[in-house]
Amino acid sequence: MFGFQEMLFVAAIILAILFIPKIISKRPVRMQMERTIHLSGVLRFGIAISFIYPALAGIYLQPWLKDPIQFLYIGVGPVVLGWLLFWVAVGFKRK
Repeated sequence: MFGFQEMLFVAAIILAILFIPKIISKRPVRMQMERTIHLSGVLRFGIAISFIYPALAGIYLQPWLKDPIQFLYIGVGPVVLGWLLFWVAVGFKRK
Protein backbone atom coordinates (compact mmCIF):
# COMPACT_ATOMS: atom_id res chain seq x y z
CA MET A 1 0.00 0.00 0.00
CA PHE A 2 1.06 3.51 -0.70
CA GLY A 3 1.43 5.99 2.11
CA PHE A 4 -0.25 9.37 2.26
CA GLN A 5 2.93 11.24 1.26
CA GLU A 6 3.44 9.06 -1.81
CA MET A 7 -0.13 9.71 -2.97
CA LEU A 8 0.30 13.47 -2.51
CA PHE A 9 3.58 13.35 -4.43
CA VAL A 10 1.96 11.49 -7.36
CA ALA A 11 -0.97 13.95 -7.32
CA ALA A 12 1.46 16.90 -7.36
CA ILE A 13 3.30 15.43 -10.36
CA ILE A 14 0.03 14.89 -12.24
CA LEU A 15 -1.14 18.45 -11.49
CA ALA A 16 2.23 19.82 -12.58
CA ILE A 17 2.03 17.90 -15.87
CA LEU A 18 -1.46 19.27 -16.51
CA PHE A 19 -1.11 22.89 -15.45
CA ILE A 20 2.51 23.98 -16.04
CA PRO A 21 2.26 23.95 -19.87
CA LYS A 22 -0.88 26.11 -19.69
CA ILE A 23 0.78 28.60 -17.35
CA ILE A 24 3.92 28.83 -19.44
CA SER A 25 2.12 29.20 -22.78
CA LYS A 26 -0.07 32.11 -21.58
CA ARG A 27 2.87 34.44 -21.08
CA PRO A 28 3.73 36.49 -24.15
CA VAL A 29 7.21 35.97 -25.47
CA ARG A 30 9.16 39.19 -25.52
CA MET A 31 12.24 39.79 -27.52
CA GLN A 32 14.87 40.97 -25.11
CA MET A 33 17.61 43.10 -26.46
CA GLU A 34 21.00 42.00 -25.35
CA ARG A 35 22.46 44.66 -23.10
CA THR A 36 26.18 44.94 -23.30
CA ILE A 37 28.36 47.33 -21.42
CA HIS A 38 30.92 49.12 -23.53
CA LEU A 39 33.82 50.39 -21.47
CA SER A 40 36.04 53.09 -22.84
CA GLY A 41 39.80 52.87 -22.57
CA VAL A 42 39.90 55.52 -19.85
CA LEU A 43 37.33 53.66 -17.78
CA ARG A 44 39.21 50.36 -18.20
CA PHE A 45 42.41 52.08 -17.14
CA GLY A 46 40.66 53.51 -14.07
CA ILE A 47 39.36 50.09 -13.07
CA ALA A 48 42.80 48.53 -13.48
CA ILE A 49 44.44 51.27 -11.43
CA SER A 50 41.74 50.85 -8.77
CA PHE A 51 42.99 47.32 -8.18
CA ILE A 52 46.70 47.81 -8.75
CA TYR A 53 47.29 50.94 -6.64
CA PRO A 54 45.77 49.63 -3.37
CA ALA A 55 47.57 46.31 -3.87
CA LEU A 56 50.92 48.05 -4.28
CA ALA A 57 50.15 50.36 -1.34
CA GLY A 58 49.26 47.32 0.74
CA ILE A 59 52.52 45.59 -0.15
CA TYR A 60 54.51 48.70 0.70
CA LEU A 61 52.66 49.78 3.86
CA GLN A 62 51.81 46.30 5.21
CA PRO A 63 48.67 47.35 7.11
CA TRP A 64 48.38 43.94 8.76
CA LEU A 65 51.63 44.61 10.63
CA LYS A 66 51.53 48.38 11.03
CA ASP A 67 48.88 51.08 11.19
CA PRO A 68 45.85 50.16 9.03
CA ILE A 69 44.53 53.75 9.17
CA GLN A 70 47.56 54.94 7.20
CA PHE A 71 46.72 52.38 4.51
CA LEU A 72 43.15 53.69 4.34
CA TYR A 73 44.43 57.25 3.85
CA ILE A 74 47.23 56.46 1.39
CA GLY A 75 46.03 53.27 -0.32
CA VAL A 76 42.24 53.31 -0.49
CA GLY A 77 41.55 57.04 -0.06
CA PRO A 78 42.90 58.22 -3.42
CA VAL A 79 41.00 55.50 -5.27
CA VAL A 80 37.70 56.41 -3.60
CA LEU A 81 38.34 60.11 -4.14
CA GLY A 82 39.20 59.52 -7.80
CA TRP A 83 36.01 57.57 -8.47
CA LEU A 84 33.92 60.16 -6.64
CA LEU A 85 35.41 62.94 -8.78
CA PHE A 86 34.82 60.87 -11.91
CA TRP A 87 31.20 60.29 -10.87
CA VAL A 88 30.63 64.00 -10.33
CA ALA A 89 32.33 64.89 -13.63
CA VAL A 90 30.13 62.46 -15.56
CA GLY A 91 27.07 63.91 -13.85
CA PHE A 92 27.99 67.45 -14.91
CA LYS A 93 28.84 66.24 -18.41
CA ARG A 94 25.40 64.63 -18.87
CA LYS A 95 23.51 67.68 -17.65
